[in-house]
Amino acid sequence: MNTRNLIDRRSFVKMAGAAWLATLTPRSAFALERTDAVFASAFMAPDGSYGVATLTDEGQIIDRTLLPARAHGMAFSPESRRAVAFARRPGTYAMVLSTDGAAEPVVITAAEGRHFFGHGCFSADGRLLYATENDFSANRGMIGIYDGTRGFARIGEFPTYGIGPHDMTLAADRRTLAIANGGIETHPDFGRTKLNLDHMEPSLTLVDTVTGALIEKHVLPRELSRLSTRHVDIGTDGKIWFACQYEGPRNDLPPLVGHFSRGENLAFIPLPERTTEALANYVGAIAVNRREGLVGLTSPKGNVAVTVDARTGAVLNEEFIAEAAGVAAAEHGFAVSSYDGHFNDRKSAVAWDQHIVRLG
Repeated sequence: MNTRNLIDRRSFVKMAGAAWLATLTPRSAFALERTDAVFASAFMAPDGSYGVATLTDEGQIIDRTLLPARAHGMAFSPESRRAVAFARRPGTYAMVLSTDGAAEPVVITAAEGRHFFGHGCFSADGRLLYATENDFSANRGMIGIYDGTRGFARIGEFPTYGIGPHDMTLAADRRTLAIANGGIETHPDFGRTKLNLDHMEPSLTLVDTVTGALIEKHVLPRELSRLSTRHVDIGTDGKIWFACQYEGPRNDLPPLVGHFSRGENLAFIPLPERTTEALANYVGAIAVNRREGLVGLTSPKGNVAVTVDARTGAVLNEEFIAEAAGVAAAEHGFAVSSYDGHFNDRKSAVAWDQHIVRLG
């Protein structure tokens, strides 16, 4: 175990605090002492209940918190020591958890006429929480703003300048949001039904969090109008990586992964045909390991996890993982979960949801 690993694990332990550590079983405390990094992910238990778990890098569950319904993505702020689990679209709750045990969980309820899309992120100082939301009567994407210093009261909103926003991340300037507008119209009256597959409008936008103004909008070309932009992450150089899910014919092989920087056009990575086929036109999650210059992709439909060189775009590894779900940067490479309960090499009696967040 190198010094950096010790710092990562010790930083989390220090952040968690003695009160939270005292709640752990001896087995969990021992696992935490030995891990290099700490992660969190939502899950479904065998009895059908839902929750969020804290895990070691080997996949051992340290702690669990029950959730009122199925969650999807998560956000974490080391500054505020808060993690958030967002309800799966078209859910109407988000649960804020205190990773140091200093506060009780806070449940956020979506505003009237809104529902969550399963993702969000914190401001750089951890004070504000941003959530992707649907103004379903007007069919427009919105960013809800919640104030962590006021019990996560909803204090405002601004548009995503697109339809069906899904994932987003804070850009390297710590002020701009990079938003993946999937382009798919939905309405809670119709559950998860996609209402506009014949005229989708996928795009990626950059939005100023201070003013709510649109900085840039990148609309996918007409021949890729059924390529839904879904998930994003930030590279070492501030490059914004995005991953897509194709709503067209299965035998089409569209590009699924790309990147852009402010002031530049979208650039798709020309993955080998065998890799595109393996991903089954569906990248369920993307993560960037900025220290090692790697991009990780997972596809539960293709049962595969793919590692790409962020600099060259070359595919470095393809691994068969049944129902591959979440991916997050690890000390080396990536931590990968699956719907069948695997997290790296360990299997637990839960069904992990589609995303992982690294804590600390």
